Amino acid sequence: MTRIILVRHGETDWNKEQKFQGRIDVELNEAGKIQADILAERLKGLKIDYIYSSPLSRALVTAKKIAEHHNLEVEIVEDFTEIEHGEWEGLHLLEVKERYGDLYNKWLTSPHDLKMPKGESLRDVRKRSVRALNKIIAAHPDDTVLIAAHDAINKVLICYALDMDNCHFWQIKQGNSAINILEYDEISKRFTITLLNDTCHLGGVLDSTAEGAM
Repeated sequence: MTRIILVRHGETDWNKEQKFQGRIDVELNEAGKIQADILAERLKGLKIDYIYSSPLSRALVTAKKIAEHHNLEVEIVEDFTEIEHGEWEGLHLLEVKERYGDLYNKWLTSPHDLKMPKGESLRDVRKRSVRALNKIIAAHPDDTVLIAAHDAINKVLICYALDMDNCHFWQIKQGNSAINILEYDEISKRFTITLLNDTCHLGGVLDSTAEGAM
């Protein structure tokens, strides 16, 4: 069995301000660094054999903080880079609503049918992120692996693990520094989700972090 600890990065200013960051390399803000430290502290007692991360600094710094407790190096995986929002990147949510009203409504109601203007579709994101996930599972059939990634990446991977279409994208939340645990059994060829969007380490049971997919 491969155990996958799938985490989302800590908060950025753009998360808080509702700006679309996508592939723009926005760094963790001070709150995000604290979240990453708390996340790393929470995970330090677990046996983790390998750590992988998106190349974007908000995920990579989160991964490195976790890796410090396990004496591990972080391997960068390009396919775990956040969704490319194309023309929306760098824009505030209100600007996107104003300039791309119909497309934004489609993003909310039929995310699986939308290709971002000069960007990616969820189908594109799923194809590359699942490819990377399956390579990791094949390489580590009996290990615990941590992956530090992003809101959209995590959501499509969870949909994949549950045999769900991308139309269920908005039915899954990924808070900043959220923990998910997926277990893959090679015999049954099946995933089991044993933890989903856990942000209890930030205090309280309810996830109060910023909305994602930006």
